Amino acid sequence: MILYHGTNRLFDVVDLSKSKPNKDFGQGFYLSADYDQALAMAKIKVEQLEFGEPVVLTFEVDEEKMEQLDIMRYEGYSEEWAKFILLNRRNDSPHPVHNFDIVYGPIADDRVGVQLWKYEMHSIDLPTLVRNLRHMKGVTFQYYFGTEKAIKLLKKL
Repeated sequence: MILYHGTNRLFDVVDLSKSKPNKDFGQGFYLSADYDQALAMAKIKVEQLEFGEPVVLTFEVDEEKMEQLDIMRYEGYSEEWAKFILLNRRNDSPHPVHNFDIVYGPIADDRVGVQLWKYEMHSIDLPTLVRNLRHMKGVTFQYYFGTEKAIKLLKKL
């Protein structure tokens, strides 16, 4: 399988310690199976950091070896997915809130973030949050590689 990572600079080694905490699935390395999605993320990163140029790195992953790791899959928006996202985003500890090597699921982008915020502010309940998310168009998915075991499966092309 081919996966892409959007960034603002080239690098050769994935260093999990350089990943930011409190992301959707925790501190880790995020990839997409969609090149255009990775490019969009690279452009956003350049805009946010006001540094570098949009770069899309390409990685190959052996799916058979990947299946031997501890993987969590969310095939769409669900209450379980929303709780997992919020748990990771609220994590104040330097330690992850889960032990998965790889997580696959929808991205909580800005549109989704607004719905999560409404839920956190008690403007909507959990079933309403999930219902609102399921009616959104353009759901995009991401892969999280959060352990050294997972990172070792990535072969940069």
